[in-house]
Amino acid sequence: MEHSAPPALLIYGATGYTGRLIAEEAARIGLDFAVAGRNRVEVEALAERLGVPGRVFALHDPITVLDNLEGTRVVLNVAGPFGVTAEPLIRAAISEGIHYLDTTAEFATYALAEERSAAAAAAGVMLVPGVGWDVVPSDAVAVHAASRTPRPVRLRIALEITGGFSRGSISSSAGIGDLLGLVRADGGLVRTPNATAETFDFGSGPEDFAPVPMGDLITAQRSLGLGNIAVFMRSTNGMPAPGDHIPDGPTEAERLEGRYRALAEVTDEDGTVVRSVIDTPNGYVYTQLSAVQAARRVLAGQHSAGFRTPSAAFGPGFATSIADSHITDL
Repeated sequence: MEHSAPPALLIYGATGYTGRLIAEEAARIGLDFAVAGRNRVEVEALAERLGVPGRVFALHDPITVLDNLEGTRVVLNVAGPFGVTAEPLIRAAISEGIHYLDTTAEFATYALAEERSAAAAAAGVMLVPGVGWDVVPSDAVAVHAASRTPRPVRLRIALEITGGFSRGSISSSAGIGDLLGLVRADGGLVRTPNATAETFDFGSGPEDFAPVPMGDLITAQRSLGLGNIAVFMRSTNGMPAPGDHIPDGPTEAERLEGRYRALAEVTDEDGTVVRSVIDTPNGYVYTQLSAVQAARRVLAGQHSAGFRTPSAAFGPGFATSIADSHITDL
């Protein structure tokens, strides 16, 4: 596939479930972008359907990656597992002076972006992992809740997921068991043995939430400077078991039906506890919209160099600017 003029935005992993949703939204609002991925047939079909350029390349050869990113201003990575795709694209983005966004929910990708922050800053490149439902809403509600108390010292985040998962989401979560029990304590990341479920009340009664090692352990610390953070999650439909048949992703009706919520509980130095909840559309709908709006903002010049959380990059109001999303204080 021959290259046309370099697109302002390159969406890598555009032929996956979430990638297609994002590419369709980027086309709908008229962004200058190209779709990219490894499968020639799928990339060419999507490019033709949307009327945009397509690029076919894998990520194992650094020269090939650099060649395909040359001239692009922003790369949006939607290809999981991000443990495989983030490093080569971040390396190339820093080398080429290209801003990097992705839709990861994988802790290791946030850790990688934090590790590469100095190099990115030196190159004038912004790195913002997690411009989808994880972690845009949870980062925002944590910032909001912390603003309600003068001396916040501890944060607990509870994520409530409604509806099904995509095959890609399940693939990206495959290594989560290796990090179970990970929390931030006294500033450092530590494993807590025998971590157990904890109870949260979103306003309609207490529910048990399981501890999970999410990117908020890094992003909330960056956004707020807090040294004590733990994250929990509950799926109202349960999690797929090994061997289960997993569909490509939720149907359109399922995406439009469910709501996702994230609760931030902040403890002040004097023991006062405040809680706030952000309520959003289904995570796949939210990610489709938030990822494209993040890319649009960066293309319009809203960027600063180095690793940034969504709230730091786009302001605390970014999360609630997406569709029907709102924060409520409990």
